[in-house]
Amino acid sequence: MGALSGKRFLLGIVSCTLFLAVNSLYSSSDDVIELTPTNFNREVIQSDSLWLVEFYAPWCGHCQRLTPEWKKAATALKGVVKIGAVDADKHQSLGGQYGVKGFPTIKIFGANKHKAEDYQGARTSDAIVDSALSAVRSLVKDRLSGRGGGYSSGKQSSYESGGSNKKDVIELTDDNFDKTVMDSDSVWLVEFYAPWCGHCKNLEPEWASAATEVKEQTKGKVKLGAVDATVHQMLASRYGVRGFPTIKIFQKGEEPVDYDGGRTKSDIVARALDLFSENAPAPEILEIINEDVLKQTCDAHQLCIISVLPHILDTGAAGRNAYLEVMLKMADKYKRKIWGWLWTEAGAQFDLESSLGIGGFGYPAMAAVNARKMKFALLKGSFSEQGINEFLRELSVGRGSTAPVGGGAFAKINTVEPWDGKDGELPAEEDIDLSDVDLDDWDTQKDEL
Repeated sequence: MGALSGKRFLLGIVSCTLFLAVNSLYSSSDDVIELTPTNFNREVIQSDSLWLVEFYAPWCGHCQRLTPEWKKAATALKGVVKIGAVDADKHQSLGGQYGVKGFPTIKIFGANKHKAEDYQGARTSDAIVDSALSAVRSLVKDRLSGRGGGYSSGKQSSYESGGSNKKDVIELTDDNFDKTVMDSDSVWLVEFYAPWCGHCKNLEPEWASAATEVKEQTKGKVKLGAVDATVHQMLASRYGVRGFPTIKIFQKGEEPVDYDGGRTKSDIVARALDLFSENAPAPEILEIINEDVLKQTCDAHQLCIISVLPHILDTGAAGRNAYLEVMLKMADKYKRKIWGWLWTEAGAQFDLESSLGIGGFGYPAMAAVNARKMKFALLKGSFSEQGINEFLRELSVGRGSTAPVGGGAFAKINTVEPWDGKDGELPAEEDIDLSDVDLDDWDTQKDEL
């Protein structure tokens, strides 16, 4: 190797050494535990120990000057208090979770791991040890008096411990996320939160209340979930979560997208119902052929829309299908309302017609029935897309006149054969046998008359 080549080789070694030194203030031989998004939850959040954690940047001069004091304190406190360090320049998401804005920042993780305290003391090993021991004494006294109860690591999230009003928010973790969300046919709205985050705490009751309403209105087709991003950091990192709360929408086969709507219950529910209507098929239009069809449909929906179509002999198959097509278009347009849709032929359910004020004339007719309140509203306009749309639009905003269902309950429902899709046929006329009639006698009778 020539002299020049040898110098270049030595320079390379020196440069590489300097590069490694700048990018690694601590090594595995130190008593300082290196922390990353991968191990932070396991080592710190789920630990019974008291922790002092330095958030640093390798290029920061103050951090470099603190390094030997931090190492010295870690050795002195070994087995008593744990001393850690986070390269917050490399792991910015982890620093961001704890509001790190400058370097070095030192935080104390005591009884409540989600409420880290800022270290305000001097940056010498003696001061660091004194502060750590003081924090330990305080922790022990709290445990002795029963106030601390040991530690609060956040193993149970606010949604898990929130009681019945939060029961419909599904707690998601690193372990169950793919199976629960990614492999699901449901649409998911997922909140990534931090228990210490004020905005998250403000959102929590709105999110929980919205979850219950969305579950009811979409029959579980749209779900609301929550991820404690301080515990399940790999999941938060996977989806680029950098602030709290972050809400993302997951639909099978599609990339997740950010939710950018309002954070009130009504905003969340409205967006969830929009997602539901975009993905849901149009409701089925069922013929009332027995009592079960009527009861099950009307009991399961806020409103059931009942149409009474003209007799098949008056319209034929083509005419009836035209009316059903109008109903299908309206059912699709209003599918986010989760209404039930039914029809019957004029005269087939005469008692039902009478109880809804239809009763034997004016076909086709339509009534919207609230089976819980046993009230109904009648279509006053034309049985057309425009007429029905105006009728349903008024109902959807709570307008329109209503009346009680006759008798306060659904009338008796007849069991009938379902329509076969064909034109109707007139009843066959009876053949009259004239073989035993004496036509000569008939002629005689006519002459006499």
